[in-house]
Amino acid sequence: MQLYRILFLALISAGIFGLTANRANATCALDWPQYRGPAADGIAAAVDGAIDPAGEFEVHWKVPTALGFSSFSIANGRVFTLIAEQDAEVLLALDETSGAEIWRAQLGSNKYRGGGGAGAPNNRGGDGPRTTPTVDGDRVYVYDAAMNLVCFDATDGSEVWRHSIITEFSGRKIAWENATAPITNDRLLFVSGGGAGQSLLAFDKTTGKIAWKTGDEKMTHATPVLRTINDNPQVIFFMQSGLISVRPDDGKELWRTPFPFRVSSAASPVVENDLVYCSAGYGMGAGLFRVNDTATPEKIWTKPNRLMNHWSTPVVVDGHLYGIYKVKKYGKAPLQCVELKTGEIKWSQNNFGPGNCILVGDKLAVLSDAGALVVVKASPDQYTELARQKVLKGKCWSTPAFSDGKIYIRSTEEGACVSFKPVSNDH
Repeated sequence: MQLYRILFLALISAGIFGLTANRANATCALDWPQYRGPAADGIAAAVDGAIDPAGEFEVHWKVPTALGFSSFSIANGRVFTLIAEQDAEVLLALDETSGAEIWRAQLGSNKYRGGGGAGAPNNRGGDGPRTTPTVDGDRVYVYDAAMNLVCFDATDGSEVWRHSIITEFSGRKIAWENATAPITNDRLLFVSGGGAGQSLLAFDKTTGKIAWKTGDEKMTHATPVLRTINDNPQVIFFMQSGLISVRPDDGKELWRTPFPFRVSSAASPVVENDLVYCSAGYGMGAGLFRVNDTATPEKIWTKPNRLMNHWSTPVVVDGHLYGIYKVKKYGKAPLQCVELKTGEIKWSQNNFGPGNCILVGDKLAVLSDAGALVVVKASPDQYTELARQKVLKGKCWSTPAFSDGKIYIRSTEEGACVSFKPVSNDH
């Protein structure tokens, strides 16, 4: 079956691409403008259709992407990601159709602390940028490893404004440097990482002027999320003290709940209706909370030292989480389906390693840490693999992106744009 032709037509007829009430700023219907997609939930579109398990992937282009774990963001015909060159982070703008470089812009110089180097054995470690660019209109925003927050013109790469969170807001670095991506709504841009009284920060995304600052919290590697829960817009930060939700307009705290921290929390919170799921590695485990009208959410369940998402944020579909679990199980970590309300594992499939997955229609696009792109049916009934192909060399700890019928994936060595090649009936 010609899946991607069906996907494309369905997306056009629907006139939307994963946009929800949680995402205030408008985006092009076929864009993937930020970390984990239009609504930052890892979901591309509600599109039905089966994938022919005999189909193959067609690679449209491949380009070098030296070092790092930045994902791709796609908007207005351009693809953006970060690479490392000579101890400096570089923002690349590529042509969506060909992968050709359009422009590049250098951020701050940085020598990464830890990570094991590019040649670390058994897929462990590796240096380079950990964050993903955010595209909003004609601007591209980057929050680099050294905690420089920079706004660029998306058309030519010229710098519009810049802040050093370290020097201007008494920023506090963490091990393995910043990995969080900036997030935006219709007016503001949000990051964490400042010092006492200014740990959570909001900037006017056009001018770069500080809009508000609050809190005395230590940051993690988890990108915050913008959501509307019980009709209340909010930004949810996963900090070392736990989950903290604030009002986007002024930073007023709405609620918080403690959650244990050790070494690194890197998976973003996951929200379904009034339920908020979080997970962290290094023996911490997972938890589910129900947001109510009080300052402390109701604890539904916790799983100490279980259901650990290392840095692979799961997607939630019809009350079930799909994602990669376990910590430091390089080449072995399983893809699992977990019932959200109970934390019960419905099925588990080993040997993906700490890669990442997204949802396209009713299918999971899963990138293993070794560069295999795998399509899996998003069903709690059983693990059903529909297609698999080794596409990339290098270490793949980045989240796939999806735009205009194509999947964009990258590693520490190369990035690629692929789609499904329909099976020919002419034999």
